[in-house]
Parts: sequence; structure tokens; C-alpha cells
Amino acid sequence: MNDELIGQSMGHCVIRAVLGEGGMARVYRAYQENLDRDVAIKILPAHYAADENFVERFKLEARSMAKLSHPNIVTIHDAGADQGRLYIVMAYISGGTLKDRMGSPMDPRQVVRVIDDVAAALAYAHERGIVHRDVKPANVLLDENDRGVLSDFGIAKVLAATENLTRVGAGVGTPEYMSPEQCRGWTVDPRTDIYALGVMLYEMLTGRTPFVADNYTALAHAHIYERVPPPSQLNPRVSPAVQAVVLKALEKDPSQRFRGATDLAEALEEAVAAQVPVARGGHGGTGHPYPAAGHAGYGAPSPKSAPPMPCPRCRGLNAPWNKYCEFCGLPLVAGLPVPQSVAMGTAWPAGVRATCPRCQAPNSPGNHFCTRCGTPLGGGPQLGPGTGMICPRCHHANARGERFCTSCGFAFE
Repeated sequence: MNDELIGQSMGHCVIRAVLGEGGMARVYRAYQENLDRDVAIKILPAHYAADENFVERFKLEARSMAKLSHPNIVTIHDAGADQGRLYIVMAYISGGTLKDRMGSPMDPRQVVRVIDDVAAALAYAHERGIVHRDVKPANVLLDENDRGVLSDFGIAKVLAATENLTRVGAGVGTPEYMSPEQCRGWTVDPRTDIYALGVMLYEMLTGRTPFVADNYTALAHAHIYERVPPPSQLNPRVSPAVQAVVLKALEKDPSQRFRGATDLAEALEEAVAAQVPVARGGHGGTGHPYPAAGHAGYGAPSPKSAPPMPCPRCRGLNAPWNKYCEFCGLPLVAGLPVPQSVAMGTAWPAGVRATCPRCQAPNSPGNHFCTRCGTPLGGGPQLGPGTGMICPRCHHANARGERFCTSCGFAFE
């Protein structure tokens, strides 16, 4: 990308290349000479520096953001004005942005890791009275280990306070990710960030945001009034439990959303750990999906008429469309073969979980890595007695000796 600033110095930094561009600034990779390190520098257009009130608010907010110290929040090294432009010098994160990897549904385990990282950053900020206001994939940086790092704290707040830069009655943010209250121009609080995190989660699972339009007015109307399309309509592998997490985060009424960002992340982690892929078919009246009629042993029950089905062996409560018990592997539908591991009595008993030695998070017993912190839980697919193959299609952990995935039927050989 041609740019007149490349090769110039700004704030003791020599600008080397363009990293990306948003609605209000361009980000460059630069070299900070006095400290001999690579950094990222965000430079705002010149007209912002011409507004004295904006400049003052920008400096105050930059000082406040520089005090944030968290592994999932980008570190701010410096901020100021040079050559008639405002700039912010930040830590350089080499892995690009989450937006660079969007466009198709992502692996649920990777989704859990990123959401957990961003939620931790938001929880830290919310505890200190700071609302991000512009959570979106372009503001989530990924390092070489795919750790999510949230950037651009404070910028939206400065813009929101600048009357001549915003429309009356319109909030500041990115329309695809704005909460209903933000679209109305109302006061925002941490639940606004939770809604945006829910939009980002929806996009990671389906490859697109819940509402798509070519103008702000249409998007704002959709966020305020329209029903969120269930994500399983776009990606049938989204399970009922995961879908319930997404839809709760995207409630129109802020009081109906998760109370905190980490509550969302923990609910998602638990849902993915025990998820049952959704077959293509109809949906109940509440927006929660159910498998289509016509599958062996399946029906299309309504939410009210389909209580959980207890396993006759381990008494674990299963979704009414499960073919096999998700706790011990016993067939729940007449005529299905009994897996060898179940016949031999080597399947997992109900409630067995693998505890991460680093963060103590509960994991499914077949996980290779902790779904919360990424710590290895074993040395390969054989992780201990009773464990076996991880299905490459639906990521279900199967008991040792299985030839077919007990969740989706994928053949291992």
C-alpha cells in the first residue's frame, strides 16, 4: 500500500509498513529507535488534531489506557502529537488480527480460546469502570501462539464525547457489532461489550455477523427490532447448548444477557465441551434447534414436550435426540450396535472430567489441550484408561477401541 508516511519518523519511531486501516486511523509497523524494538503505531487523520477538545480528551484517555496491564490487552507505550497528527505507540503483535482469519466457521476449540482471552480482557477493564465500546474481530490481535489481545480501548469513548464527529442519536462503534442501546445512542455499560462479544462469537461460528446491510440505519433497525437468526441455520454443527450461549449474549434487553464477560466465556466452554452437533432440520419455537424428523431414532420434539432422556446405564441426562449416551456411550435407540468399549465396561462413567494441571479448568477426558488455557493434557490421542480417538469431524472424544464416532458416526478406519 502506497503511503506518504512510510519512511518518516513520528514519536521516535521510523514507520516501515502498513499493518491495517480502520474507519478512523491507520496502523503501521514501526521501529522505535531509542528502545531498539519493533512497535505498532496508530496514526489518526490530521483533522482530529485540529480539534483542541478532541486532543485534550485523547491525551487524558491515552494516559488512562496506558495504566491497563493485562496479558490480553495490548500494551500502550506512548501517545502524543507529531507533524500535526495524533498517534499511539503500542506493542507489536505479529500474528495479525482475528478478522484476517474470518470468513468461514472456525474450529469450536479455537473459538473457545479466543473468546476466553477477550472475555478476560473485558472483565479486567470492566472491573475498573472501563467500557470498550468497539469490540470486533479487527480489534483482536493474535500473537504467534494464537493468544488473543484486545486493542483500541478508549478510542470510541473519545469519539463519543466529540459532538461534531457523531450524529445526534447515534452511538459510536462499528454498526455490525453495536448493541441495541448503542444504536439508540443511549448510555452504555459493560453489557454493551458483552453484546458485541456475542456478535463476534456468532461470526466465528458461522462465518458472518447476524445482521447484514449496506447502511447504518438498516443495521441499527435490525439490532433494535429484528430476531437474531439462530446460528445453526448457517452452521448445522452448532449445538443447542452453544446456540443458547450465543442467543443469550445477543438478547435485546441488556438485563437478559450474561452478567459478565467471563460468565459468557465459561458457559461457552462448558457447552463446547459437551456439544452435540445439530442435524439439518426444523427448529423449536424458541429458536433452539432440534434434529429433523426422519433420522433413525430421531423425532422433532418441541422444547416443552422433550425432557432430557436419562441413560438406563449411568443415569446421565441426555438431549432427547442423542443416539448414544454422551456420558458412557450406551446406545439410547433400539437397534443400534453396542460399542466394544461399552460392552467391555471400559467407557467413561458419568461425570468424568480431566482437570487441567495449570488452571484447574474441567475438560472432557479426551481433550489433547485445555480448552481454557491451552496447556497440554497428555501425550497424544491415548491419554489414559478409557480414552481414545478425537473425531476429526465433530471433535467428540470417543472411548478407546471405537471404529466409528459415537456422536456423528465418522469412520476412524
